[in-house]
Amino acid sequence: MAWTLLIIAGILEVGWAIGLKYTEGFTRVVPTLLTLGSMIASMSLLGVAAKTLPIGTAYGIWVGIGAVGAAVLGIVLFKEPATPARLAFLGMMIVAIVGLKATSGH
Repeated sequence: MAWTLLIIAGILEVGWAIGLKYTEGFTRVVPTLLTLGSMIASMSLLGVAAKTLPIGTAYGIWVGIGAVGAAVLGIVLFKEPATPARLAFLGMMIVAIVGLKATSGH
């Protein structure tokens, strides 16, 4: 269950990271409320998952999911560059996330 909560927390982190772009500096009410809600939910789920999982593993995977997801959505939604080097480093981050999970002992 902790792993499921952690993955959901990571997805919510992607949501609030992308949501920051839509808040336009927290000047738009609805995107700001959705972003803040996603932040609270994401960190709450991370906290619950960290009760069971090692904090280094949980936090590393949470940040990794958020970083990879935000970068991919940045490419898709905001036409950010998708250079071979950038894609390769995103691939390495995915390998690191999988490696943390595989070596967590949980």
